[in-house]
Amino acid sequence: MTTDLNKFDTLLVANRGEIACRVMRTARAMGLRTVAVYSDADANARHVREADEAVRLGPAAARDSYLKVEAVIEAAKRTGAGAIHPGYGFLSENGPFVDALEKAGITFVGPPASAIAAMGDKSAAKARMHDAGVPLVPGYHGDDQDDALLKAEADKIGYPVLLKASAGGGGKGMRVVESAAGFQAALDGCRRESQAAFGDQRMLIEKYLTQPRHVEVQVFCDRHGNGVYLFERDCSVQRRHQKVLEEAPAPGMSAELRREMGEAAVRAAREIGYVGAGTVEFLLDADGSFFFMEMNTRLQVEHPVTEMITGQDLVEWQLRVAMGERLPLAQDELTITGHSFEARIYAEDPEQDFLPATGSLTRFALDLEGAGLEADKVRLDSGVESGDAVSMHYDPMLAKLIVHGADRDQALATLNRALAALDVQGVVTNRAFLQRLATHPAFKACELDTRFIEKHEATLFAPREITTEAYAAAALIGLKQLSRECESDSPWDRHDGFRLNAPHTIRLALCATGHDLTRAQAPDAEDVVIVEGRRETDADPWQLVIGDETLTARIQHLEGDAVAVTLNGHRRRLQARLADNGVVVMADAAGETRLFWRRIDAIDHGQHEAESTLTAPMHGTVVALLVEPGQKVEKGMPLMVMEAMKMEHTMAAPADGHVESFHFAAGDTVGQGDVLLEFAAEE
Repeated sequence: MTTDLNKFDTLLVANRGEIACRVMRTARAMGLRTVAVYSDADANARHVREADEAVRLGPAAARDSYLKVEAVIEAAKRTGAGAIHPGYGFLSENGPFVDALEKAGITFVGPPASAIAAMGDKSAAKARMHDAGVPLVPGYHGDDQDDALLKAEADKIGYPVLLKASAGGGGKGMRVVESAAGFQAALDGCRRESQAAFGDQRMLIEKYLTQPRHVEVQVFCDRHGNGVYLFERDCSVQRRHQKVLEEAPAPGMSAELRREMGEAAVRAAREIGYVGAGTVEFLLDADGSFFFMEMNTRLQVEHPVTEMITGQDLVEWQLRVAMGERLPLAQDELTITGHSFEARIYAEDPEQDFLPATGSLTRFALDLEGAGLEADKVRLDSGVESGDAVSMHYDPMLAKLIVHGADRDQALATLNRALAALDVQGVVTNRAFLQRLATHPAFKACELDTRFIEKHEATLFAPREITTEAYAAAALIGLKQLSRECESDSPWDRHDGFRLNAPHTIRLALCATGHDLTRAQAPDAEDVVIVEGRRETDADPWQLVIGDETLTARIQHLEGDAVAVTLNGHRRRLQARLADNGVVVMADAAGETRLFWRRIDAIDHGQHEAESTLTAPMHGTVVALLVEPGQKVEKGMPLMVMEAMKMEHTMAAPADGHVESFHFAAGDTVGQGDVLLEFAAEE
């Protein structure tokens, strides 16, 4: 194989976060200079710090920065970049962008615009795949987008059906519709998401298979007519149609089925004249039949598991193919070695319906040595470091944790140890949820399908036993926070439990689900624990009453988020930090626990507030107001839609009543905790 890096010596990466860092790592190893681009929100981001050069594109919003074709091309010209790698997302599957690069004489590290167009329109792609002999799921992929026609087609296919944005991907503009009654609302929501993400409202409809696996095949083609498949990945474990855990190879695949799916994937790529790295996604049914779903004309987020089992650097393959070289290996030279998993680390709260989280990462580290893990078996692809900010403007994925083992069991054991060794502080993440997934008996037994999380929701989100130490740590941090809020020396202005001629006394309600705190004094509040704290002076230890126990308690803050909690003379070290009206406690034995706290004397007021206002659960943008002020609504009825980190979230009525007024209009940006509307509950 010949190498001629003079074809371009400078690479601009038109992306951000972990994929930008990942691409630049390989580019540097190949001797290329790297150029980063950034928005105002990313001026100090890791990918900017690691590049040889960096160019500002514009304001924080993606449409004003990372999606501005002219600005990206101008950055390449200014820095002498002969090629642009798009990563994934943003402009990675934008045909007009590729055309513009060709006119500017800049190499696009990816397929031709014609191939992107062929697969970008999912309806047209289905027709092409049918002609190429690739199996298809029953559905409607037509140009007629009349609401009534779409509803009639869904009725004809039979529920449940899957609504998908024709120009979409990544779970955007996608809904499962269980019955005819919910079709129109789902269609409206899909169209809004699709318009916001892709500027296109066209939909396609597919029969929703109830127990399919999501198996995708990595394909690669060069400009010399060569095409191979680098085997398959199982991406069945998803939430909101976005992948959470991926693995390669897919469990239970026979050599014959692997060959059939691989050859079908290469046929799909050849049908559209594909060049570079691509992924053909299939639904694999329990009987072994498989159906074409879509082709992603770019590098996938989960490509590292393929790299782990094949020993190949797919980004290097991309760059060499972009330079006009032939594929490094033929099909019969590719082999599978061992097993690999990838876990996506998101800034989100699984306990609050996976709401995205923002903030500052006070710590982000993976201690391989302390966990007894081999460096060549564990890989952390991240776009953040300790001290970095997590913005509301972009996808909430922080990093990918990738592991390799001799077989699936060994790789899974390594994944669990690595997840435990990953220390993420300052922002709520899904790390603990990933541990529950990876240790779930059904996952270990390879009982996989795309509704895995939904099917096992009861066990994945089952209430866990919370230790006395966790309650005490949360209470002590809450008590300390309340003491800090006292700004006046006057006893009349103090809120720290001051009593004349009596111990300071504060009663807190603690609960693992914050919404239950408004009913902490109700007889059925079994999941709420009341903690009473008393002390004579600020210098004295707290006397905590937790249930039937009275404990002498102190808390000492150590380095970072580490604390030492002493209960009746027994000192324990754990991690604990404040987070969004709650405390996250991490102890080796109990794992991660998040407890919300509130003063008992604020409960009555809080219940009234919950009935009269609705607050934003996260930073985001108002997308739509669904009712008029004064309109009568029932409990649970959708009132407004917010968008954060590329996903929509619906705010529902807390009770029967009516909206008195909205505080924001469609298009407004809101902060977490902002009052969205005034609500009057029915008497």
